[in-house]
Amino acid sequence: MPRPSSRDRLLDAAGDVLLAEGAGSLTLEAVAKQAGVSKGGLFYHFPTKQALVHAMVERLTLAFDAALAQAGGRPGDYLRAYVEATIPEHRTSSTGPDRLTIALLAGVLVDPGALTPLRERFAAWQDRLADDGIDPAVATTVRLAVDGWWAARLLGLGEPSAELHERTRHHLLEIIDRASHH
Repeated sequence: MPRPSSRDRLLDAAGDVLLAEGAGSLTLEAVAKQAGVSKGGLFYHFPTKQALVHAMVERLTLAFDAALAQAGGRPGDYLRAYVEATIPEHRTSSTGPDRLTIALLAGVLVDPGALTPLRERFAAWQDRLADDGIDPAVATTVRLAVDGWWAARLLGLGEPSAELHERTRHHLLEIIDRASHH
């Protein structure tokens, strides 16, 4: 596997600082120290804290877009990809991809303006889901269920047990399958 770029290492370091110390501790100095680079090396990529937070949002949305790009062309495929990119098949105790998301959300506390591109991406994803070849109300219902579930997992708010996690995910995919055959 290729070594992460300096830019990615800095973004990872920013996430580490946010997770370990909270949004109030996100400083360019702390990120440079965590990444083991000089402040000059950090400034080359991110001249401001806002630029750093915006890059974190961009990286997350690009990764999600890439996962959605794997969708096939059948009715409901984009919605299936949305479920699969958001909710893992099996519940695990590891923070996995949500680690980046947690850091991102903490970073948005530093710069609420960073939510603007995320809002734009969600609007585009919603438009694409509503045009997925199935009833837009079904697609939107599943998307909102997935988004709520994602938030519950992210914040630790009443997550379903491992068995119920799998059954619920399966149920959402069945809803998509039924809607795509009508």
